[in-house]
Amino acid sequence: MSKPSAKKVAFAAFIGTTIEWYDFYIYALASVLIFGPLFFPSDNEFIQILGAFAAFAIGFLSRPLGAILFGHIGDRLGRKKSLVITLMLMGIATTCVGFLPSYQSAGIAAPILLVLLRIIQGIAVGGEWGGAVLMANEHAPKGLKNFFSSFAQWGSPAGNILALLVFSYILRLPSDLLIDSGYWRIPFLVSFILLIIGLIARLTLTESPVFTESCQQQDNLKQESAPIIEVVKHALPLLVLAIGANVLSFSGIFSNTLMIGYTTIAMGVDKSIIVDALFWVALVHFIAQPFISYFSEKYSASRFLICSAVLAMGSVFLLFPIIQLGTTTSFIIGISLNVICYSGFYGVIAGYLSRIFPVRIRYTALSMSYQGCAAIFGSLIPMIGGYIIYQYQQFWYPLALFYCSLALISIVCIYLLSRYHYYDE
Repeated sequence: MSKPSAKKVAFAAFIGTTIEWYDFYIYALASVLIFGPLFFPSDNEFIQILGAFAAFAIGFLSRPLGAILFGHIGDRLGRKKSLVITLMLMGIATTCVGFLPSYQSAGIAAPILLVLLRIIQGIAVGGEWGGAVLMANEHAPKGLKNFFSSFAQWGSPAGNILALLVFSYILRLPSDLLIDSGYWRIPFLVSFILLIIGLIARLTLTESPVFTESCQQQDNLKQESAPIIEVVKHALPLLVLAIGANVLSFSGIFSNTLMIGYTTIAMGVDKSIIVDALFWVALVHFIAQPFISYFSEKYSASRFLICSAVLAMGSVFLLFPIIQLGTTTSFIIGISLNVICYSGFYGVIAGYLSRIFPVRIRYTALSMSYQGCAAIFGSLIPMIGGYIIYQYQQFWYPLALFYCSLALISIVCIYLLSRYHYYDE
């Protein structure tokens, strides 16, 4: 596959994941900024906070189902087919959130519908990540696998920037316009326009040459009834370690959603201030990640990941003293220090894990490693983090130690994975 073709596929993966992550982040932002009073009883702030975080977390629990379903499609029918379906599912579910009634008008039906749509979003994202990473990785030239894989990861800060731009505007609206007049629906309805753009980009892709070659070689070979069965039978130790290696990938929840919760609840900062600061942090992430990912190709991927995780652990102890200054500039500097370290890990982990599984089960196994981690840690991080924020308020050490424990899990699992000879550095 020529380099221009690889670049086209990487760009298409970037566009698609940008739209998917826009959908994800507007839900994440709305869950901590708007959904509490909208979809849960208005007489109990604690129930609103936990209810909003729980609705956000439940989408992570449905991700493994998406990994199994779309992993099967991707491993048997093709990466491209799976990616088109996941994008449509995510875009339609997100658009439907914009039509939901509030708790005041529909009662208990409102949060139930919200949770159902969140589950659909989780299923879509469950199949999205693995396919986007593999399409970029399997088209990439040798020696640039991690860099091209990072384009799928690059969609995360890009989607975050779009989401923060929209929310920075609507949060400045008067409360009666934002809530009562339904202006909070705008970010979700815009998703339909982005869905059309994403579909155009993905329908122009060519199928993965690695997948096509694998299918030709296996025409006369007997396959298991489902890729997930092969994963469990033949690659379970690798899957468990890959799940643990992915844990730090979900610390983006810490620097985004939990930072909004910490600054607004513990520090009393206005929501619009922290959202504005996080926009510039996302911009730093967006700029830094491709350069760091390209730089990483000069080194062993496993060593680079471990060093990035160690730096991320250290940065969190600078983050909190800096943001305690309480200014927009301090928020940008403090959180950006952590995000720069995190972006190195996040950009490289996808390419690293995409090459430890055989091609015939790679979509399913890679997706399960990420989405299994999402179901366990992605669902727990906002819940545990929200509890720590509410319980300890301005005492930030428990939150910092919580972050370090997540990074430590990834470090141990990556070290153990590097002991395997399956992995091609």
